[in-house]
Amino acid sequence: MYGHRSIPDGAASSATSKVAILLALYNGADFLREQLDSLVAQSHGSWSLTISDDGSQDDSRALAEAFAAAHPDREIRLIDGPRKGPAANFRHLLAHVPHDAGFVAFCDQDDIWMEDKLARAIGDLAAEQGPAIWCSRAQVTSDTLTPLGLTPAPRHPPSFTNALIQNIVIGHTLTLNRAAFALVAAANAEAGPVVMHDWWIYQLVSGAGGRVVWSDAPSTLYRQHRRNAVGGQGGAMAQWAAMRRMGGDEHQSWNRVTLAALAASRLRLTPKTARCSTISR
Repeated sequence: MYGHRSIPDGAASSATSKVAILLALYNGADFLREQLDSLVAQSHGSWSLTISDDGSQDDSRALAEAFAAAHPDREIRLIDGPRKGPAANFRHLLAHVPHDAGFVAFCDQDDIWMEDKLARAIGDLAAEQGPAIWCSRAQVTSDTLTPLGLTPAPRHPPSFTNALIQNIVIGHTLTLNRAAFALVAAANAEAGPVVMHDWWIYQLVSGAGGRVVWSDAPSTLYRQHRRNAVGGQGGAMAQWAAMRRMGGDEHQSWNRVTLAALAASRLRLTPKTARCSTISR
């Protein structure tokens, strides 16, 4: 496990262990039920769920409504998304985090969480006083859940410098403590478009001096199928290898967009990272 030590900003994370799970949904009917069932199976049972449907044209919304009806003891909400793609949908969800949640976890519609995912994440984050995020490797599978290998381990420990050139944060493993959520929510109101919400969060939290906890043990089954937003038929392993490379016009374009969003919140960064010429432009 890697850790980037935080620089306290005076904001203490909430003592509550309740986790706000944020699920971005769009035409995910094929695999949604298995993902939702894996939430119910979590060993850490204190959670709420907010699902943002981005205009699904399949049975996704009906499945989400049926799941909520089947679990009346749970705090489950279904809201309408902005219909601007997955990154915008996840950012839209940030405005719908319950006030009593001590942690925030991002959830994709087509993966499966291992039963100890939330327990591991909040256990590793519980002692953190400043902004901190948790993420891990994932077990890559076929659409029928045949194991295909693990997502690659980072070549370098998490850091702001690393975050400028590659994203090691797998979004569907990402959990934030309350202080990190407060930072991200404030920056969300300032930022323009981002390519990947998880990469932007990694840059923002590390740039603000927050801690990034990365676990080598997988916490999710990362299902590969032809409609993946990231991964898809080319395979997660190939996609992650491509994302690690610094060259290429597409990667450089992604970086420019994400850095522009980061620059909008430069006053939230540490003095050292705020002076970075890449951000100051």
